[in-house]
Amino acid sequence: MLDIKFIVENTDYVKESLGKKGFAPENVDKLISTYLEMNKLKTSSQALAEEKNKLSASIKSASAEERPNIIAKSREIGEELKKEQEELSKIEADFELQMLKMPNYPSKDCPVGPDESGNVVVRKVGEPRKFDFTPRDHIELMELNDWSEMERIAKVSGSRTYAIKNDLAKLELAMHMMVLDKLRDNGFTVITVPSISKERPLYGQGYLPFSRDEIYYMPADDLYLSGTAELILNSLRADEILTENELPILYAGFSPCFRREAGAAGKDTRGLVRVHQFMKTEQFVICKNDLNESEKWHKKLLAISEEVLQDLELPYQVLDICTGDMGAPKYRQYDLEAWVPSQNCYRETHSCSNITDWQARRTNLRYRDNADGKVKYAHTLNNTGIATPRALVPFIENHQNADGSVNIPAKLQPYMGGKKVIGKGK
Repeated sequence: MLDIKFIVENTDYVKESLGKKGFAPENVDKLISTYLEMNKLKTSSQALAEEKNKLSASIKSASAEERPNIIAKSREIGEELKKEQEELSKIEADFELQMLKMPNYPSKDCPVGPDESGNVVVRKVGEPRKFDFTPRDHIELMELNDWSEMERIAKVSGSRTYAIKNDLAKLELAMHMMVLDKLRDNGFTVITVPSISKERPLYGQGYLPFSRDEIYYMPADDLYLSGTAELILNSLRADEILTENELPILYAGFSPCFRREAGAAGKDTRGLVRVHQFMKTEQFVICKNDLNESEKWHKKLLAISEEVLQDLELPYQVLDICTGDMGAPKYRQYDLEAWVPSQNCYRETHSCSNITDWQARRTNLRYRDNADGKVKYAHTLNNTGIATPRALVPFIENHQNADGSVNIPAKLQPYMGGKKVIGKGK
C-alpha cells in the first residue's frame, strides 16, 4: 500500500512511475477524487454530528414551547447524518479497495519494459556443461534410478503433483538442510510456518486482490493455502510497533507451499518443473525504513542465493527484472536462473525482491525510530532460499553421468551421508 498524501502531492510522479508497471493514469485520478470526496463527507458528517449533539444537550434547558422544535430539528439532522454515514462507509470501502490495487513504485534503476522480454541479464556465472554423451532429461533419470512414482501419484492426486523416493527424496531434503544451515550462519532465525492462512495476510503480502485465481481456498474453514512462507512471515509481526534495536529481523522460513498455477497454460508443466505443491525455504527480512539499508539487504539476499547455486555447482544467470514483469509489490527484483541442459535454457530458481514499505503499510508493521522517536513503517524483503522439486531439475541434469548416476558436489555431500554419487547406473 502507498501513502495517499504522497500520491496527492506528487500526482505526476506517481502516474509516470506506476505507468511503467502498466497502471493506468486515470486510476490515480479516480483514487484522488475518491479520497477528496471521502474527506469532504467526513468533514460534513462530523459537523452534523456536532450540531446534533448541541441540540440534544440544549433540550434540558429549553422551554416547553421550544423543545418540540429542537427535537424535530435533531431528528432531521440525525436522518441526514445517517444517510451521510452510510454513503461515507461505501466510499471508504471503495477507497480502501483502490488503495489495495495500487502497485508499488519501481526503482528508477529498474529496466523499463512491458513483460519478461524487457528483463536484462546482469551476469552469467559458470559455463553450461558440454556432454561427451547424450544427456538424459530429469524424467528419464528418475525412471532409470527408481526415484519417482509420477504416473501412480497422478492417479491419486491429479496432474502437476509429484512423488519422489530413495536418494532423490533424500537429496531434496538435503538441499533444504544445507540452505537452512547457511542462512542460520548468516544470522537468520530458522522457523517452520504453517501452510494455511486467514484472508487478511494475503492482502498484506500482496497476493490479493491481484492473484486470487492462483490461490487454493478452503471455504468450509474460510482459510487459504499458502504459496510461500513469505505470506506467513510478512504478517507474523502485523500491527506491532517494534523498537529500532530489534531490526533487522531475519527469518529463514520453511514450509510446504501450494499454487494453482491457473495461468500456466502453455508453459512447461512436464515432470518436476511446475507442480501444485512443493517445498520452499524462504529468506525474509524486516529492516528500518531507509532505502540504503533495504538495498544493502537486497544485495545480501541475492549474494546468499548466488552462493547456494555455486555450492550446488550449477551454471546460472542473474536477471534484473523489468517494470512490467516484476509484479505489484516489487520495488526492485532480481531473478536467478539455473541452466537446464534438456531445455537448452536457463530456468528460474530464485526470485529476490525489495518491497520497501508497501507490505508493511498493508500489515501495519511499524517501529519507533531511535533518532527522532517517530513511528515508521518498516521495509520488507524476500528471496528464495531453495525451492524443490524445481531445483532438482537443473541439479540432476547438470550432474549426471553417462550411466545415469548423478554426482554430488562437495558442499552437499555432508547432507547426503557423505555420498559422492547417487543412482545405480545402468
